[in-house]
Amino acid sequence: MPRYFLEVSYRGTNYSGFQTQQNAVTIQSEIEKALAVLKGDLSPVLTGSSRTDAGVHALQNYFHFDTDMPVTHWRDIIDQDRFLYKLNAILPADIVVKSIQQVIETAHCRFDALSREYKYHIYGSKDPFLAGRSYYFPYRLDREKMNEAAAIIIEYTDFSSFSKRNTQVKSFLCQVQKSQWIDTANELIYNVKANRFLRGMVRALTATMLQVGRGKMTIAEFREVIEAKDCTKASFAVPAHGLYLVAVNYPDSYFK
Repeated sequence: MPRYFLEVSYRGTNYSGFQTQQNAVTIQSEIEKALAVLKGDLSPVLTGSSRTDAGVHALQNYFHFDTDMPVTHWRDIIDQDRFLYKLNAILPADIVVKSIQQVIETAHCRFDALSREYKYHIYGSKDPFLAGRSYYFPYRLDREKMNEAAAIIIEYTDFSSFSKRNTQVKSFLCQVQKSQWIDTANELIYNVKANRFLRGMVRALTATMLQVGRGKMTIAEFREVIEAKDCTKASFAVPAHGLYLVAVNYPDSYFK
């Protein structure tokens, strides 16, 4: 049966997360509802590539689905542009489907992903245009110490200390490929890339490094938090609205 990948982007403010939940409005439930309008009773069930929590945004995320009917035949939709236009016209303004691509039947948007990349946005001066899209944190920060802490993260693979307790994962091992703080004109951004992430991991890393930046934790103590493998040692105290999933990466030529 043909398989398709949907590339999506969304602002997560109004949603209870990415994946379908009982009695909750999610990104998946909204897209499945829109597909049902186009395909009727045979609307497909979506599989997601990377879960995001309530309030978290995504510049790029993926679903895949199977259908025995070519997408171009759905309700007289004659080409991809027309399909995307109709689907996006049904979806809320804060969700957009950016592309749809047919892939081999064994392709899996979650298990085939090589890496995922996140950014956490912080701003220190009051700005109405960043409110709700970045975390307002009006404190003096030692950027050099924060980047030193960010570099240390790459040395480790066990991130038990930065995972929420209510998780069903069997392994807390992650291969972090990039970890750095970026200073822009208006924001301080933590950029991290890894083969996988644990639940709450990016926010916990960010919040704990902010403690380093404020001088409330030394670099040595930051190492101790990582090595403790105990989530009670880390801070999780940053809000969801500053976090963005910016990319899900697949092998070269994966979509060809």
